[in-house]
Amino acid sequence: MATEVYNQVYKAQADVEHHSKIDEKSSDSDGPTEITWTEEEEKRIRNKIDWMIVPLVTTLYLLCFLDRANIGNARIQGMATDLNLVGYRFNWASSIFYIVYLLVEVPSNIILKRIGPRYYLPALVVGFGLVSMCTAFVDNFQQLCTARAFLGIFEGGAMPGFAFFLSCFYKRQELYFRIGIFVSAASMAGAFGGLLATGLARIPRWGTESAPIHTWRNIFFFEGLITMFAGLLAPIWMPQSPLKAHWLNDRERYIAHERLIREYKSDPMEAVKPRHVKRAMLNVNNLVAAGGFFCINVTVQGVSIFMPTILRDLGWTATKAQLYSVPPYVCACFAAIAIAFISDKTRRRGIYLASFTFLGIAGFSILRWNHDEHARYAAVYLVVIGAFPGGPGFLSWAVNNSAGPNVRAVASGYIVSLGTMGGILATWAYLVDDAPLYHIGHNINLSMQVVVLVLATFGVFWCMRENRLRNQGKRDHRLDGLTEEEQRDLGHLHPTFRYIT
Repeated sequence: MATEVYNQVYKAQADVEHHSKIDEKSSDSDGPTEITWTEEEEKRIRNKIDWMIVPLVTTLYLLCFLDRANIGNARIQGMATDLNLVGYRFNWASSIFYIVYLLVEVPSNIILKRIGPRYYLPALVVGFGLVSMCTAFVDNFQQLCTARAFLGIFEGGAMPGFAFFLSCFYKRQELYFRIGIFVSAASMAGAFGGLLATGLARIPRWGTESAPIHTWRNIFFFEGLITMFAGLLAPIWMPQSPLKAHWLNDRERYIAHERLIREYKSDPMEAVKPRHVKRAMLNVNNLVAAGGFFCINVTVQGVSIFMPTILRDLGWTATKAQLYSVPPYVCACFAAIAIAFISDKTRRRGIYLASFTFLGIAGFSILRWNHDEHARYAAVYLVVIGAFPGGPGFLSWAVNNSAGPNVRAVASGYIVSLGTMGGILATWAYLVDDAPLYHIGHNINLSMQVVVLVLATFGVFWCMRENRLRNQGKRDHRLDGLTEEEQRDLGHLHPTFRYIT
């Protein structure tokens, strides 16, 4: 029986001695009595998870994005001159990070699924913090490229890993808001990064004669040091699974685990198999989300790396460009969280993703054809507010519509992997030959926003159509000749599964 399987999983993971007190067998039944709980009790447990999990993941991803994007801040604080980053060298250094990042995302999530998050995810954080700190000591273009490649190795598993980690604690209708908060760390990092870079760059020269630390080197050194410290502390709060959350009591751990079993109807302990990979990659909704994430990432990653340069090319000083990059990111952060909250409450995804592209389209149109510096700076607000909610939106849309922890693990890595290709394109959108108006870069991003509008709209109609066919019983044939276990393994292909639109 399914209930017996779930209880065996529970015993194997938790090894709670008095579990029998929670799940007693009735004398007149063949199986164990199903445990029930109130909505208020579940809400109280969810609030506990919120206060422990979401701030932790958000902080770690903020540091992740900070260490990734600080190359843009360092560029205008003297790095380009000191390392002789002439021509397209800066673009190449930025691209190498995303190429390596792309290659490790799916394998990293499969490893995460096998060994668990408590030490693996913090180890990644310590790793990219160390690489960032070491970047302070690079002396030439080749060393910078090597450092960025190693940064990609460690950061490649972070975003899909955090997304999968959250999906192991929250139901489908709860997930986007939490992913929205943690991915909003990207915009928080943009705001915080500008302020932090301004302050760190002013620290007087220090270090040894052979390896002096100053200006842009301070940015890498201290931001990497902070990241390492946070990563070393993270395992104190990060649980391996809901069943091993030490800040929940036995009953709360059982409910936190069981509510997801009943939601997703799958065994969380099963190993990833080829059918799970195939199911994640061929899901039409995931293809839409991957395409949308790719296009959104062209803007998000491009803006994150090149905004200081774009603002400096308006004629501002490096310090003014750093400081003026802060307010747009703050607005983008609040917008991303607000949309995530509304989306979870209304159980809709695509309509918001499509709607916000109009802000991005308007912003890039102004940047492309208006030469007034005040109008162009205002357009930056439209761009970041329109683009930054898209990342968590597409990622959570895919995770929501991928049933089973194995399929979700592959899907989150797969979506972010394809999205990373957008990061590679982003590094070549804004070229030194195109400065200061960057017509090519703005044309590329304007086109990406239009494609996002088309994909999100198509995704909504496809999900609605598929749900309608299932309501009409036109997918019931998938159950023919299958055992109960095989039917349960269908995941989002099961006729009773309904896609979130």
